[in-house]
Amino acid sequence: MKRKLRWPAVTAVLLMLAGCVAYEPVLVSSPQTTQQRFDRAWSAASGAMYDQGMSITVQDRASGVIRGERGGVTITATLFTQPDGSIQVKFSTSGNSADPSLIERVSSSYDRRMGL
Repeated sequence: MKRKLRWPAVTAVLLMLAGCVAYEPVLVSSPQTTQQRFDRAWSAASGAMYDQGMSITVQDRASGVIRGERGGVTITATLFTQPDGSIQVKFSTSGNSADPSLIERVSSSYDRRMGL
């Protein structure tokens, strides 16, 4: 008799557990200040140049300029703060090299570091 009552109880408990839903928590980040966005972009730009083996020759935060050199090529990263508080980063190159894709690799490294 007890055995006959146990199976329906176990089945009922299992069905109730199957109906339970656990949601993953959603991470909510606090809004970043313009200075925090600038610092993050600055670190990503200089890190991207470092990733590609460049020697950083100029870092002028006040004017938003980072300049690196490698194998006869100079790449300049210029950071601009937009009126809406976003940061624009522009990479430019000068010089002659046997490595014309260096600027694309620096840009890709920057994107990876920014999580893009």
